[in-house]
Amino acid sequence: MLNLHKDHKNLVLIAFSVFVTLSICVAIIPAYQMEEYEPIPGQKKLSSSERKGLHIYIAEGCVACHTQQVRNIEMDKTWGERPSLASDYYYSKQRMDFWRQSPSLLGSERTGPDLTDIGNRQPSDQWHLLHLYNPRLVVEASIMPRYSWLFTKKDTTNIKEEDVTLAREITKMKGSNVLVAKEDALHLVAYLKSLQQFSFENIAATDFIPALPKEVNDNTLVNSKKTIGANLYQKNCAACHQGTGRGVKGAFPPLTGSLIVNDKNPETLVKIILMGYDARTEYGVMPAFADKLSAEDIKAIADHERSSWGNSAPKVPIETITKLRDSILKLK
Repeated sequence: MLNLHKDHKNLVLIAFSVFVTLSICVAIIPAYQMEEYEPIPGQKKLSSSERKGLHIYIAEGCVACHTQQVRNIEMDKTWGERPSLASDYYYSKQRMDFWRQSPSLLGSERTGPDLTDIGNRQPSDQWHLLHLYNPRLVVEASIMPRYSWLFTKKDTTNIKEEDVTLAREITKMKGSNVLVAKEDALHLVAYLKSLQQFSFENIAATDFIPALPKEVNDNTLVNSKKTIGANLYQKNCAACHQGTGRGVKGAFPPLTGSLIVNDKNPETLVKIILMGYDARTEYGVMPAFADKLSAEDIKAIADHERSSWGNSAPKVPIETITKLRDSILKLK
Protein backbone atom coordinates (compact mmCIF):
# COMPACT_ATOMS: atom_id res chain seq x y z
CA MET A 1 0.00 0.00 0.00
CA LEU A 2 1.38 3.40 -0.98
CA ASN A 3 2.13 5.95 1.70
CA LEU A 4 1.02 8.91 -0.38
CA HIS A 5 1.48 11.36 2.45
CA LYS A 6 5.20 10.51 2.33
CA ASP A 7 5.71 9.65 -1.36
CA HIS A 8 5.16 13.02 -3.05
CA LYS A 9 6.24 11.81 -6.50
CA ASN A 10 3.56 9.11 -6.65
CA LEU A 11 0.98 11.53 -5.25
CA VAL A 12 1.68 14.04 -8.02
CA LEU A 13 1.75 11.26 -10.65
CA ILE A 14 -1.63 9.89 -9.55
CA ALA A 15 -3.18 13.37 -9.44
CA PHE A 16 -1.82 14.14 -12.92
CA SER A 17 -3.10 10.80 -14.28
CA VAL A 18 -6.59 11.47 -12.88
CA PHE A 19 -6.53 14.96 -14.40
CA VAL A 20 -5.53 13.65 -17.85
CA THR A 21 -8.14 10.85 -17.72
CA LEU A 22 -10.93 13.24 -16.75
CA SER A 23 -9.86 15.75 -19.41
CA ILE A 24 -10.02 13.07 -22.10
CA CYS A 25 -13.39 11.69 -20.94
CA VAL A 26 -15.11 15.00 -20.15
CA ALA A 27 -13.64 17.37 -22.75
CA ILE A 28 -11.73 15.76 -25.61
CA ILE A 29 -13.95 12.76 -26.47
CA PRO A 30 -17.23 14.78 -26.34
CA ALA A 31 -15.58 17.47 -28.50
CA TYR A 32 -14.77 14.91 -31.20
CA GLN A 33 -18.27 13.44 -30.94
CA MET A 34 -19.82 16.87 -31.51
CA GLU A 35 -17.89 17.18 -34.78
CA GLU A 36 -20.09 14.41 -36.22
CA TYR A 37 -23.11 16.44 -37.25
CA GLU A 38 -24.37 18.04 -40.44
CA PRO A 39 -26.46 21.08 -41.37
CA ILE A 40 -30.18 20.53 -41.80
CA PRO A 41 -31.00 20.42 -45.55
CA GLY A 42 -32.18 23.89 -46.54
CA GLN A 43 -30.51 25.58 -43.57
CA LYS A 44 -28.92 28.90 -44.61
CA LYS A 45 -25.28 29.80 -44.08
CA LEU A 46 -24.41 32.98 -42.21
CA SER A 47 -23.75 35.92 -44.52
CA SER A 48 -20.56 37.96 -44.17
CA SER A 49 -22.41 40.63 -42.18
CA GLU A 50 -24.11 38.05 -39.94
CA ARG A 51 -20.79 36.32 -39.19
CA LYS A 52 -19.21 39.66 -38.25
CA GLY A 53 -22.22 40.23 -36.01
CA LEU A 54 -21.61 36.83 -34.39
CA HIS A 55 -18.07 37.90 -33.52
CA ILE A 56 -19.39 41.15 -32.00
CA TYR A 57 -22.02 39.18 -30.06
CA ILE A 58 -19.23 37.08 -28.57
CA ALA A 59 -16.90 40.04 -27.95
CA GLU A 60 -19.59 42.01 -26.11
CA GLY A 61 -20.30 39.07 -23.80
CA CYS A 62 -23.96 38.72 -24.76
CA VAL A 63 -23.79 34.99 -24.00
CA ALA A 64 -23.35 35.83 -20.29
CA CYS A 65 -27.01 36.87 -20.04
CA HIS A 66 -28.73 35.27 -23.04
CA THR A 67 -29.05 31.61 -23.98
CA GLN A 68 -29.57 30.10 -27.41
CA GLN A 69 -31.07 26.76 -26.48
CA VAL A 70 -34.65 25.55 -26.33
CA ARG A 71 -34.87 22.66 -23.91
CA ASN A 72 -37.44 19.89 -24.17
CA ILE A 73 -39.50 21.20 -21.25
CA GLU A 74 -42.83 23.02 -21.07
CA MET A 75 -41.44 26.39 -19.92
CA ASP A 76 -39.13 26.62 -22.98
CA LYS A 77 -41.99 26.56 -25.50
CA THR A 78 -41.98 30.35 -25.23
CA TRP A 79 -38.65 30.45 -27.03
CA GLY A 80 -39.16 28.05 -29.94
CA GLU A 81 -41.44 25.61 -31.71
CA ARG A 82 -39.19 22.63 -30.92
CA PRO A 83 -36.17 21.65 -28.78
CA SER A 84 -32.79 22.72 -30.18
CA LEU A 85 -30.58 20.27 -32.09
CA ALA A 86 -26.83 20.09 -32.60
CA SER A 87 -27.37 20.82 -36.31
CA ASP A 88 -28.98 24.17 -35.45
CA TYR A 89 -25.50 25.44 -34.52
CA TYR A 90 -23.63 23.98 -37.50
CA TYR A 91 -22.80 27.31 -39.19
CA SER A 92 -22.39 29.37 -36.02
CA LYS A 93 -19.79 26.91 -34.71
CA GLN A 94 -17.36 27.40 -37.60
CA ARG A 95 -13.90 28.58 -36.59
CA MET A 96 -13.53 32.32 -36.00
CA ASP A 97 -10.06 32.20 -37.54
CA PHE A 98 -7.14 29.77 -37.86
CA TRP A 99 -6.38 29.84 -34.15
CA ARG A 100 -9.77 30.25 -32.50
CA GLN A 101 -12.79 27.98 -32.36
CA SER A 102 -16.10 29.81 -32.00
CA PRO A 103 -17.13 29.53 -28.32
CA SER A 104 -20.36 27.88 -27.26
CA LEU A 105 -23.44 30.06 -27.65
CA LEU A 106 -25.76 27.85 -25.59
CA GLY A 107 -25.34 30.00 -22.49
CA SER A 108 -25.79 28.90 -18.89
CA GLU A 109 -28.41 31.33 -17.51
CA ARG A 110 -31.23 33.55 -18.69
CA THR A 111 -30.81 36.93 -17.11
CA GLY A 112 -32.34 38.08 -20.40
CA PRO A 113 -34.69 36.12 -22.69
CA ASP A 114 -33.51 33.27 -24.88
CA LEU A 115 -32.50 34.41 -28.39
CA THR A 116 -32.97 31.16 -30.34
CA ASP A 117 -35.88 32.61 -32.34
CA ILE A 118 -35.45 36.35 -31.73
CA GLY A 119 -35.29 37.02 -35.49
CA ASN A 120 -38.91 35.87 -35.81
CA ARG A 121 -40.11 37.49 -32.59
CA GLN A 122 -38.54 40.86 -33.44
CA PRO A 123 -37.94 41.22 -37.22
CA SER A 124 -37.57 45.03 -37.14
CA ASP A 125 -34.12 46.63 -37.59
CA GLN A 126 -35.24 49.75 -35.70
CA TRP A 127 -36.42 47.73 -32.71
CA HIS A 128 -33.03 46.02 -32.38
CA LEU A 129 -31.11 49.28 -32.85
CA LEU A 130 -33.18 51.09 -30.23
CA HIS A 131 -32.80 48.11 -27.92
CA LEU A 132 -29.01 48.23 -28.27
CA TYR A 133 -28.83 52.00 -27.80
CA ASN A 134 -31.11 52.04 -24.76
CA PRO A 135 -33.05 48.86 -23.88
CA ARG A 136 -35.52 50.82 -21.71
CA LEU A 137 -36.84 52.56 -24.84
CA VAL A 138 -38.50 49.33 -26.01
CA VAL A 139 -38.59 47.14 -22.86
CA GLU A 140 -39.40 49.29 -19.85
CA ALA A 141 -38.32 46.76 -17.20
CA SER A 142 -35.10 45.70 -18.96
CA ILE A 143 -31.89 45.52 -16.90
CA MET A 144 -29.70 45.16 -19.98
CA PRO A 145 -26.85 47.72 -20.15
CA ARG A 146 -26.77 50.32 -22.92
CA TYR A 147 -24.48 49.73 -25.90
CA SER A 148 -24.33 53.38 -26.87
CA TRP A 149 -20.75 53.08 -28.17
CA LEU A 150 -22.22 51.25 -31.16
CA PHE A 151 -23.71 54.57 -32.28
CA THR A 152 -22.39 58.01 -33.14
CA LYS A 153 -23.91 61.50 -33.28
CA LYS A 154 -24.00 63.26 -36.61
CA ASP A 155 -25.27 66.60 -37.79
CA THR A 156 -28.17 66.24 -40.19
CA THR A 157 -26.13 68.08 -42.83
CA ASN A 158 -23.49 65.32 -42.74
CA ILE A 159 -25.85 62.37 -43.11
CA LYS A 160 -24.99 60.02 -45.97
CA GLU A 161 -27.50 58.01 -47.95
CA GLU A 162 -26.27 54.71 -46.50
CA ASP A 163 -26.42 55.90 -42.87
CA VAL A 164 -29.03 54.22 -40.66
CA THR A 165 -30.46 56.75 -38.19
CA LEU A 166 -32.59 56.31 -35.09
CA ALA A 167 -35.88 58.11 -34.57
CA ARG A 168 -35.16 61.48 -32.90
CA GLU A 169 -38.55 61.65 -31.16
CA ILE A 170 -37.78 58.40 -29.34
CA THR A 171 -34.10 58.97 -28.52
CA LYS A 172 -34.84 62.62 -27.57
CA MET A 173 -31.96 64.05 -29.58
CA LYS A 174 -31.95 67.85 -29.62
CA GLY A 175 -30.78 70.37 -32.17
CA SER A 176 -29.56 69.20 -35.55
CA ASN A 177 -27.88 66.03 -34.23
CA VAL A 178 -29.13 62.53 -35.01
CA LEU A 179 -27.96 59.09 -33.87
CA VAL A 180 -26.37 56.95 -36.56
CA ALA A 181 -25.68 53.24 -36.14
CA LYS A 182 -22.05 52.22 -36.65
CA GLU A 183 -21.15 49.24 -38.83
CA ASP A 184 -20.70 47.03 -35.75
CA ALA A 185 -24.27 47.78 -34.68
CA LEU A 186 -25.62 46.89 -38.12
CA HIS A 187 -23.63 43.65 -38.20
CA LEU A 188 -24.87 42.72 -34.73
CA VAL A 189 -28.49 43.40 -35.73
CA ALA A 190 -28.01 41.31 -38.88
CA TYR A 191 -26.82 38.41 -36.72
CA LEU A 192 -29.67 38.78 -34.22
CA LYS A 193 -32.22 38.80 -37.05
CA SER A 194 -30.65 35.63 -38.46
CA LEU A 195 -31.52 33.78 -35.23
CA GLN A 196 -34.65 32.07 -36.48
CA GLN A 197 -35.45 28.51 -35.53
CA PHE A 198 -35.41 26.40 -38.68
CA SER A 199 -38.79 24.86 -39.47
CA PHE A 200 -38.79 21.26 -40.71
CA GLU A 201 -42.12 21.94 -42.41
CA ASN A 202 -40.23 23.86 -45.09
CA ILE A 203 -37.87 20.98 -45.90
CA ALA A 204 -38.41 19.50 -49.34
CA ALA A 205 -38.00 15.74 -49.27
CA THR A 206 -35.00 14.67 -51.34
CA ASP A 207 -35.43 12.34 -54.29
CA PHE A 208 -34.54 8.69 -54.09
CA ILE A 209 -31.42 7.37 -55.77
CA PRO A 210 -32.53 5.79 -58.00
CA ALA A 211 -35.58 8.04 -58.19
CA LEU A 212 -39.11 6.92 -57.47
CA PRO A 213 -40.87 5.11 -60.31
CA LYS A 214 -42.02 7.52 -62.99
CA GLU A 215 -45.66 8.51 -63.19
CA VAL A 216 -47.80 6.85 -65.81
CA ASN A 217 -50.19 8.58 -68.20
CA ASP A 218 -53.03 8.98 -65.68
CA ASN A 219 -50.61 10.68 -63.21
CA THR A 220 -50.84 7.84 -60.66
CA LEU A 221 -47.88 5.84 -59.37
CA VAL A 222 -47.44 2.26 -60.51
CA ASN A 223 -49.58 0.18 -58.15
CA SER A 224 -47.04 -2.12 -56.54
CA LYS A 225 -46.35 -2.75 -52.87
CA LYS A 226 -42.78 -1.53 -53.17
CA THR A 227 -43.86 1.68 -54.87
CA ILE A 228 -46.60 2.32 -52.29
CA GLY A 229 -44.10 1.96 -49.42
CA ALA A 230 -41.54 4.18 -51.15
CA ASN A 231 -44.17 6.83 -51.89
CA LEU A 232 -45.47 6.84 -48.30
CA TYR A 233 -41.91 7.04 -46.98
CA GLN A 234 -41.20 9.95 -49.30
CA LYS A 235 -44.26 11.86 -48.10
CA ASN A 236 -43.94 11.19 -44.37
CA CYS A 237 -40.33 10.32 -43.54
CA ALA A 238 -37.84 11.45 -46.20
CA ALA A 239 -37.77 15.11 -45.15
CA CYS A 240 -36.00 14.07 -41.94
CA HIS A 241 -34.43 10.67 -42.55
CA GLN A 242 -33.61 11.63 -46.16
CA GLY A 243 -34.39 9.71 -49.31
CA THR A 244 -31.14 7.78 -48.89
CA GLY A 245 -32.06 6.68 -45.36
CA ARG A 246 -28.85 8.20 -44.02
CA GLY A 247 -30.57 10.83 -41.87
CA VAL A 248 -28.78 14.01 -40.80
CA LYS A 249 -26.02 13.82 -38.19
CA GLY A 250 -26.98 15.88 -35.18
CA ALA A 251 -30.65 16.02 -36.15
CA PHE A 252 -32.17 12.76 -37.44
CA PRO A 253 -30.87 9.19 -36.96
CA PRO A 254 -29.92 7.02 -39.96
CA LEU A 255 -32.07 4.07 -41.00
CA THR A 256 -29.33 2.42 -43.06
CA GLY A 257 -27.80 -0.37 -41.02
CA SER A 258 -29.97 0.51 -38.01
CA LEU A 259 -30.22 -2.31 -35.47
CA ILE A 260 -33.83 -1.37 -34.76
CA VAL A 261 -34.83 -1.35 -38.44
CA ASN A 262 -33.03 -4.66 -39.12
CA ASP A 263 -34.17 -6.45 -35.96
CA LYS A 264 -35.95 -9.74 -36.74
CA ASN A 265 -38.56 -8.70 -34.18
CA PRO A 266 -40.15 -5.58 -35.72
CA GLU A 267 -42.11 -4.49 -32.63
CA THR A 268 -39.72 -1.71 -31.57
CA LEU A 269 -39.69 -0.19 -35.08
CA VAL A 270 -43.48 -0.39 -35.35
CA LYS A 271 -43.92 1.20 -31.90
CA ILE A 272 -41.65 4.09 -32.89
CA ILE A 273 -43.65 4.71 -36.07
CA LEU A 274 -46.92 4.47 -34.17
CA MET A 275 -46.01 6.42 -31.02
CA GLY A 276 -43.21 8.71 -32.22
CA TYR A 277 -39.84 9.04 -30.52
CA ASP A 278 -38.37 11.54 -28.10
CA ALA A 279 -35.89 9.58 -26.00
CA ARG A 280 -32.56 11.00 -27.21
CA THR A 281 -31.90 14.71 -26.84
CA GLU A 282 -29.41 14.85 -29.72
CA TYR A 283 -32.18 14.03 -32.21
CA GLY A 284 -35.32 15.86 -33.24
CA VAL A 285 -38.72 14.79 -31.92
CA MET A 286 -40.46 12.30 -34.21
CA PRO A 287 -44.27 12.67 -34.40
CA ALA A 288 -46.66 9.76 -33.86
CA PHE A 289 -48.42 8.22 -36.87
CA ALA A 290 -50.88 5.87 -35.12
CA ASP A 291 -53.85 8.14 -35.81
CA LYS A 292 -52.54 9.49 -39.13
CA LEU A 293 -51.80 6.34 -41.12
CA SER A 294 -53.62 3.02 -41.50
CA ALA A 295 -52.09 -0.29 -40.46
CA GLU A 296 -51.52 -1.09 -44.16
CA ASP A 297 -49.69 2.21 -44.70
CA ILE A 298 -47.46 1.63 -41.67
CA LYS A 299 -46.68 -1.87 -42.91
CA ALA A 300 -45.74 -0.49 -46.34
CA ILE A 301 -43.37 2.08 -44.76
CA ALA A 302 -41.80 -0.44 -42.37
CA ASP A 303 -41.29 -3.00 -45.15
CA HIS A 304 -39.73 -0.34 -47.35
CA GLU A 305 -37.28 0.70 -44.61
CA ARG A 306 -36.38 -2.93 -43.83
CA SER A 307 -35.63 -3.77 -47.47
CA SER A 308 -33.90 -0.59 -48.75
CA TRP A 309 -30.41 0.96 -48.63
CA GLY A 310 -28.75 -2.38 -47.86
CA ASN A 311 -31.19 -3.36 -45.10
CA SER A 312 -32.44 -6.94 -45.38
CA ALA A 313 -34.95 -7.70 -42.64
CA PRO A 314 -38.11 -9.78 -43.13
CA LYS A 315 -41.44 -8.12 -43.82
CA VAL A 316 -43.64 -7.08 -40.91
CA PRO A 317 -46.81 -9.17 -40.36
CA ILE A 318 -49.91 -6.99 -40.62
CA GLU A 319 -51.26 -8.69 -37.48
CA THR A 320 -48.37 -7.28 -35.41
CA ILE A 321 -49.09 -3.74 -36.59
CA THR A 322 -52.86 -4.04 -36.10
CA LYS A 323 -52.49 -5.37 -32.56
CA LEU A 324 -50.03 -2.64 -31.50
CA ARG A 325 -51.96 0.14 -33.25
CA ASP A 326 -55.29 -0.85 -31.66
CA SER A 327 -53.74 -1.00 -28.18
CA ILE A 328 -52.15 2.44 -28.59
CA LEU A 329 -55.34 4.05 -29.92
CA LYS A 330 -57.32 2.66 -26.98
CA LEU A 331 -55.04 4.50 -24.57
CA LYS A 332 -55.80 7.88 -26.20
